[in-house]
Amino acid sequence: MLFFLEVSCLLKISNISYVASIDSCGNKKYTSRYFMVNIKFNAMRKLRIIILVFILACFIYPNVFAQDYDIVILNGRVMDPETNLDATKNIGIKDGKISVITDDEIEGKESIDAKGHVVCPGFIDLHQHIGSIPFGQKLALRDGVTTPLECELGAYPLSSFYDKLEGKSITNYGATISLPSIREEVLNPKYKSDYFTIPLDMQIQDESMFLKLVNVGTKPNKEQREKISELLEKGLKEGAIGIGNPVGYQTKGQTSLEMIAAQKIAAKYGLATFLHGRFSSNNPPESGILSVQEAIANVGVYGGGLLIQHMHQQTLANTDEALEFVDDARKNGLKVQVEIYPYNKGATIVAADYLVPENYGPNMGHDYSDIIEQANMKPLTKERYEELMKTNPKAGVIFLGIDDEGLNRSLAFPSTFVGSDAFPLVHSETGALAEDFDFPYEKAQGHPRASGTHARVLKMVREDNLVPLMLAISKMSYMPAKFMQENGVEQMARKGRIQTGMDADITIFDPSTVTDNATFDLGKNGLPSTGIPYVIVNGVLVVKDSKVLDGLYPGQAIRNKVE
Repeated sequence: MLFFLEVSCLLKISNISYVASIDSCGNKKYTSRYFMVNIKFNAMRKLRIIILVFILACFIYPNVFAQDYDIVILNGRVMDPETNLDATKNIGIKDGKISVITDDEIEGKESIDAKGHVVCPGFIDLHQHIGSIPFGQKLALRDGVTTPLECELGAYPLSSFYDKLEGKSITNYGATISLPSIREEVLNPKYKSDYFTIPLDMQIQDESMFLKLVNVGTKPNKEQREKISELLEKGLKEGAIGIGNPVGYQTKGQTSLEMIAAQKIAAKYGLATFLHGRFSSNNPPESGILSVQEAIANVGVYGGGLLIQHMHQQTLANTDEALEFVDDARKNGLKVQVEIYPYNKGATIVAADYLVPENYGPNMGHDYSDIIEQANMKPLTKERYEELMKTNPKAGVIFLGIDDEGLNRSLAFPSTFVGSDAFPLVHSETGALAEDFDFPYEKAQGHPRASGTHARVLKMVREDNLVPLMLAISKMSYMPAKFMQENGVEQMARKGRIQTGMDADITIFDPSTVTDNATFDLGKNGLPSTGIPYVIVNGVLVVKDSKVLDGLYPGQAIRNKVE
């Protein structure tokens, strides 16, 4: 049978001319320069029947002849926010891409039974400060994040950041060019970064690095401003995905002229700036909503995009009005978005401008006891606050911000999306940075948002009816991908979607059990999320049965073209 099938296919697709003759036995003989076959006259009818059976089999059992896939995901509830697909399907993955989404039976080298689970795009976190170290990536993956990006504070030198991670990253990775790092170097030329991001550098007690946070309170002169702008543009030419502009950490040092320059340069390259607003306050003249207006004004004049990160912790009691204001700006054609994390507490350093008593008390509505020292997870007193400011101004702290009701409304607002602001965790006994892949979860100390942000949102959907599940998934995948795509990062057009041809970055979770386990209790700050048993990055299974697999590095750089 296989002989005749082969011949029939060759006869059908070839343009070869054949010569017929009758041999001594009465058989008809076909001859070409490729092959010779003898077929008896009565065999032609059998051949036609076999061809017909073959064609019918292809229609009835198409997958018998289909290729095997690298990974197949079977029987899962496939949810794609862009197309609103929400149905039980099978997915075939081949060569890092989603190759097929089908009702048909398919086979692969590795098979995942996703019955009872949601299969959705891998989560994209545009606000990750530990996505460039192994333990940070491990926590992100357990939380369903396949693409953690350092956008708020950025990286510098940019090429060094990317070179360090090339071929060594489990997740995708990328960064904006860091305005605060550049300011620090220009104003403090001795500063040399170890990790190429300020949040990680601050965890290293190494005086040879000369990180003095000079940029926080120092105003540059004209020549220094020009140098800062020159280095920002150099970073964009090296492939940065935008400009990180956390002016809220240098409210008295960073001038309005620098704010204007940053947006103007980003717009020149069709990119966005990523903002930690200048003020965290309910009251004038330094209200949080004023910091939103400051940044949006520059977008209105020069263009480019703007992501206002964790806006709820700057606008506080005025967040509802601020969200409406941003929506109105977007309706008028400005490319502006807001990001929220699902906690009413934030994390920063004790020397943060907005935590000074004259602001944190009257303008944010809190006192010293609402600030927790990360080293021991105990509330501060006035005396301890003043001591830390003198002896260790870079000490990590956790602070109370917006109230729960305002937080939930911010998360549920249709146009906001989710980012973690995952801040570095430290060893609960030694204070050393929680960095290595095998770092014990229970020893990690700091804000739980580094571990549980995305699972927490999914739990809030289940338990509190926060938003429809599809919208929650969109806020954590498609919406951030679309924002980046519309602001000059072309790679993001292939992420945040479950569609054929898209990158196979996929998160699989159980909607009935998914939950965050990290809390503010000692020993529980770094506990990983559960209910997310499988995560795939660029077609490689990196979380299997809720375990992050070591030694796999499928992560790809999210980076613009290097000029």
